Amino acid sequence: MPDEPAKPLSTEEALQQWRVAERAVAVARRGRLASEAAASAAAEAAKAAAATADAARDALQSMRLAEESAAKTAEAARLAAQTSRVDEADAGADLAMAEVNEATAGHEYHEAVRRAKG
Repeated sequence: MPDEPAKPLSTEEALQQWRVAERAVAVARRGRLASEAAASAAAEAAKAAAATADAARDALQSMRLAEESAAKTAEAARLAAQTSRVDEADAGADLAMAEVNEATAGHEYHEAVRRAKG
C-alpha cells in the first residue's frame, strides 16, 4: 500500500545505517583527497610542460621536433588537469551526499533510541 507510513527503524537498524553512512563519508573523503592531489600534480605538470614548450620554441630549427613534442605534452597535461578538476568536483559532490546521508542516518538512530526509551 503506497499510502501506508514507513515503519520506524529500530535502534539496531538505524545504527547500522549510520555506520554504513560513516564509512561512505570516509571513502568519499579519501577519494576527494586523492583527486585533489592528482589535480595539483597535473597542474604542476601542465606548467612544466608549457615552460618546456616555451624553451623549445626559442631553440634552434633542429629543435622544432622537441617543441612540437613538448606542446603535445602540455596539451595532454592540460587535459589531465581538466579531468582531475572534474573528478575533484565529483568527489566533492559525493562527499556532500555522503555527509547528508550520514547526518540523516544519525538522526534516524537518535530517533530510534528516543523511541526505544519510551
